[in-house]
Amino acid sequence: MQLAELAHQIRLLEIRTDHLVEEITGGAYRSVFKGRGIEFDEVREYTTDDDVRSIDWNVSARMGVPYVKKFVEERELTVMLAVDLSASGAFGSTPKSKRQTAAELAALLAFSAGKNGDKVGLLLFTDRIELYLPPRSGRTNALRIIRELLAFEPQNKGTDIAAALRETAMLMKKRGVIFLLSDLIAPEKFAAELKLLKTRHDVVAIGLSDPNELNFPLNNRITFEDAETGEIVEYNGNLSKFNAELHAEAEEKAAVCRRARVDLINVICGQDVLKPLIGFFAERKKRFR
Repeated sequence: MQLAELAHQIRLLEIRTDHLVEEITGGAYRSVFKGRGIEFDEVREYTTDDDVRSIDWNVSARMGVPYVKKFVEERELTVMLAVDLSASGAFGSTPKSKRQTAAELAALLAFSAGKNGDKVGLLLFTDRIELYLPPRSGRTNALRIIRELLAFEPQNKGTDIAAALRETAMLMKKRGVIFLLSDLIAPEKFAAELKLLKTRHDVVAIGLSDPNELNFPLNNRITFEDAETGEIVEYNGNLSKFNAELHAEAEEKAAVCRRARVDLINVICGQDVLKPLIGFFAERKKRFR
């Protein structure tokens, strides 16, 4: 991609997402990520208004009078965007591929987090870690993330979501929010890692699907080539069985996320990406009430 074309695409995406961010940040973004955690601030002398469970007995023993630990809510949230760049992301029967859709979603999330003063990081992966940008705050950082999503050329074609989740767990030292953007193929392969990651972090899976992956047009004969492995598969006759397999995989994705207690946002390429995001925020806000 030429530099001028890349700059043009970044600017278009920035313009498109800028006003959409207002709909997400109108209280929704901050309110659904409550319980981000607390951090130690100081110790001070105990008063009768304090909970006795907050007494620091070690300090109290040294000082000869009761002291309590004082904590404050963490002032900023750390957000990690883990984005699947495997070859299946290039597929698209609509003008927007999965990768382009992921870039738009990531832009919305990065700008929303930035508007709230939060730090945002990026992990691009295939069957290896392709790129890692440590969490930082600010609009410049958000633009860097978008640039990498649009222009980065991965070295590998395969997918290893389990390895990406393990790497994310090692990189995220403090509790944060992790958005996994992927088509989530073969969810049983990363179910254990997803569940483990959720024990420490707030994890949201964004499942990207092409309309044809939900209900493929039925023809008498069709040939598929796996974009990641190059394997050729032919289907003869009625494809209703193939569509049934597609629906079964979609149900398995939902089941894996449900068992891991991870929120799943289903996004269909070529459709408005804001609607499912707003739906997620609204539904989660209800849960917190």
